[in-house]
Amino acid sequence: MTTALFTHLDAALGHFSVRPLDPAADAELLHHWVTHPKASFWLMQDADVAQVAFEYRKITEHPHHDAFIGLHEGRPAFLTERYDPARVELAGLYPAQEGDVGMHFLCAPADTPVHGFTRAVITTVMEFLFADPATRRVVVEPDVRNTAVHRLNAAVGFEIAGTVAKPEKDAYLSFCTRARFRAATADASSGPTATAPDAATAQAAPNAPDPSGAPVQGAPR
Repeated sequence: MTTALFTHLDAALGHFSVRPLDPAADAELLHHWVTHPKASFWLMQDADVAQVAFEYRKITEHPHHDAFIGLHEGRPAFLTERYDPARVELAGLYPAQEGDVGMHFLCAPADTPVHGFTRAVITTVMEFLFADPATRRVVVEPDVRNTAVHRLNAAVGFEIAGTVAKPEKDAYLSFCTRARFRAATADASSGPTATAPDAATAQAAPNAPDPSGAPVQGAPR
């Protein structure tokens, strides 16, 4: 069993954790998630299992991009990616700053929504990224049409800086500093409970996003 890189305790929903993604072992699971109708903004609707494995093998082997499986109470529940926006996704499209870290996330599909789930996922992802002292600002570039994720981003401290034109979409370039994240989540009683030393280097699922939330942050392909 792969050891978790990071764990986070949500006061209402329990334990969330993040582990490294295995492109071969996780390909079928990921294929179900990324081809689900609710994952249209992920831009992998027509991919087969082999293509999913290939894409995530490229990501896990990339020096400036990596991917992780998120767990809720030990069961796979979301996907997240971390990247260097100065070199991946946003290279040449904005004035990058030292300490910028890019992020995508996708909640797994489920038939029964769980109130607060998507917010707990994005909070876990943000806590994971900010566990690295070198991370000063999280950068996202969601599709301008993805209104639900814009509301979710704002709830955890993101500010929209402007629009960037990418080959696959028009996106809202958005930033969240550590201070803005802490201020936005100050009322939450949850918190990180353990972080492995190398954490910064390295919906068929039982859970679901909020009914009003969008389970997709970004479109990595």
